[in-house]
Amino acid sequence: MLLRTTVLAALGSAALLCSGHALAESPSAACGIRTTAMAEALGHGDFAKAVADFTPELAGKLDAKALGQAWASLQSQSGAYRSHATPLVRANVMSTDLVFAKGTQVMLTRCDPQDRIETVRIMPKAVAGLLSRAVKPHPEQPHALAGGGRVLRLDVPSPAGPLFGALTLPSGEGPFPAVVLVSGSGDNDRDELIGPNRPFKDIAEGLARMGIASLRYDKRNFDYNQTWGDKSGRVIDSEVTDDAVTAARVLAKQPHIDARRVFVVGHSLGAMMAPRIGRRDPQLAGLVLMAGPARHILDALEQQAREQSVRAGLSAEDVQKNVQAVIDEKALLAKVGPDEDAPAGNFNNAPQTYWLSWQRVDPVADARALSIPMLFLQGASDFQVSPTLDFGRWKQLLGQRDGTVFHLYPGLSHLFMPAGKTGTIADYTKPAAVDPKVIADLATWIKAQPAREKAANAAP
Repeated sequence: MLLRTTVLAALGSAALLCSGHALAESPSAACGIRTTAMAEALGHGDFAKAVADFTPELAGKLDAKALGQAWASLQSQSGAYRSHATPLVRANVMSTDLVFAKGTQVMLTRCDPQDRIETVRIMPKAVAGLLSRAVKPHPEQPHALAGGGRVLRLDVPSPAGPLFGALTLPSGEGPFPAVVLVSGSGDNDRDELIGPNRPFKDIAEGLARMGIASLRYDKRNFDYNQTWGDKSGRVIDSEVTDDAVTAARVLAKQPHIDARRVFVVGHSLGAMMAPRIGRRDPQLAGLVLMAGPARHILDALEQQAREQSVRAGLSAEDVQKNVQAVIDEKALLAKVGPDEDAPAGNFNNAPQTYWLSWQRVDPVADARALSIPMLFLQGASDFQVSPTLDFGRWKQLLGQRDGTVFHLYPGLSHLFMPAGKTGTIADYTKPAAVDPKVIADLATWIKAQPAREKAANAAP
């Protein structure tokens, strides 16, 4: 979905709290028992008992005193605690409704292999529903589209196993120009599902009506949880680049596809990585960056931590804690030399190997190394990727580059849908669709690009 990774916040913030990454396998019965015990202890104000089943790492960050303070802060926002429901398994976390005088919050917990609680998040129910969705991996069922066109199953090979994919074709025989849709951070399915919204499905079907084919596919961490197929376990190329390059090459070999007119359309993280993908695949005819960060990732996360914490109504002290967590992480990774391994430990529920690999991505430098056409699209009401600090930076640094076009859309969100009122991902709980003008601009630009001449070698 986009940059789901937002903030490391205190338990009592009730803010947007999500790692944006696939979690562990489905929780065990023991995890449910320990989650229940924690909820009951919180209700009785027994914070020493509430932390009894925490992992040492979590207990080091959230001891009984800190938990008590966070619980008091939560009740100051949500009213007095009333009761809790039985924990339920939602996808790969335990979800427990906590009833307060002013409404229901949801506690999401995750346990380690020893069934110790290693993650606790409390947030509004609408937001929790986005993070613990119950959609399971499944193959695409071939079907016809209203008004012509068709959708076929086309899976993408990966070291972890095949990634379920959907090839959407316009009516007719082609050969058609085509795009590979590369989604944002998190365990996204091929539709980039968030709440009731499916932005990639909207784009694929909209492009098909305009004569452009597309391939969209589940991310590796959606179909296989934390199976990444590499030694380090979690690195950014395993999450995005490798599978996107494979998908583009698979797409180019399909009947009805013009292999010289295959483009990558990346969204959020996918957009940030699009120039890197372009450097790996010299056969691509062009790149489209939809809401692509132009900064190193932790710079973007620092901004998100500050703004989202403020919008959640946190105290100035808690806002600074959330921001400081990102600042400290930046300082830690800045000490790592270019040939050195990542430090031990985790940040925001992902290992340092993952964050180091992502922090080392320089999307502007990658873009400058390419000569292919590029299209930049940005919603002016995006609260995740900045219209000024990111889109503005792209325009400043690449605005004079040949074959580069920029479009800014007033009133549209990070999903390129009408923006909501809260400025948080709670806005995404309302059903909407990608604005038709965005799809029309995308299609017009793709059709205007020349076919790519065959390249001799790929960049390393």
